[in-house]
Amino acid sequence: AESFIDGNVFFNGPRAGINANDGFGGGDVISHNLVFSTCRESGDHGPFNSWDRQPFLTTVRTGEPSMLMAWREIHHNFFIDNYSPQEDVDNDDGSAYYRTHDNFLVYGGQGMKNDFGGHDNHHYQNIYAFVGQAMGVTKTLLGREDYFTDNSVVMLGTNVGGVECSGATTKLVRNQYFTPDATLTECGKPLKQAQKMGFDTNSTVACIPEDHVILEWATNVLGVVVDKDVVFV
Repeated sequence: AESFIDGNVFFNGPRAGINANDGFGGGDVISHNLVFSTCRESGDHGPFNSWDRQPFLTTVRTGEPSMLMAWREIHHNFFIDNYSPQEDVDNDDGSAYYRTHDNFLVYGGQGMKNDFGGHDNHHYQNIYAFVGQAMGVTKTLLGREDYFTDNSVVMLGTNVGGVECSGATTKLVRNQYFTPDATLTECGKPLKQAQKMGFDTNSTVACIPEDHVILEWATNVLGVVVDKDVVFV
């Protein structure tokens, strides 16, 4: 609990570069790391992997005994899922209370993942570059939904992915999607029709931009200072 992993370079590992097992008290921060060439001996997960199969009684969240962990933050990282590729951030097996934001996440089958009882997974203000689809998430209880907001998603396909479309629905708002033909399907409907049903309000879809545009987004979100003579081509 309350661990800080900041400013590291991880590469050429057999499994995930960073792994967070049972959540314990939470409150961890993973930031400003470069992680690439992971999972070289497996076909699962990617630069970051987590699970949360066992609850713990701690005082981390509020100072009082609680089975609920404090939120974990994953922010301002540069993850490249060039070996598996499954996800840059693989929240597996009941992972919960994650805020993943302001990251540059390259490659992978999908952007956000949550499965097997996972909940309260929030992805916002991330850049996903060349992923198959935006997400694959699982059913949650009302009030424990997953959130996907204010992200820029450069996709190789045209389907947002595994969105929860009934019951405790996935909350999607103000996302920018970029696909090969500027079309997008969500909950089995074209984006505009899905928006009329209340999904992904104020989100847009356009054609995939040129690489230099994506790199400029990345430098902005990561706060990278680029020499004025450097030109992305």
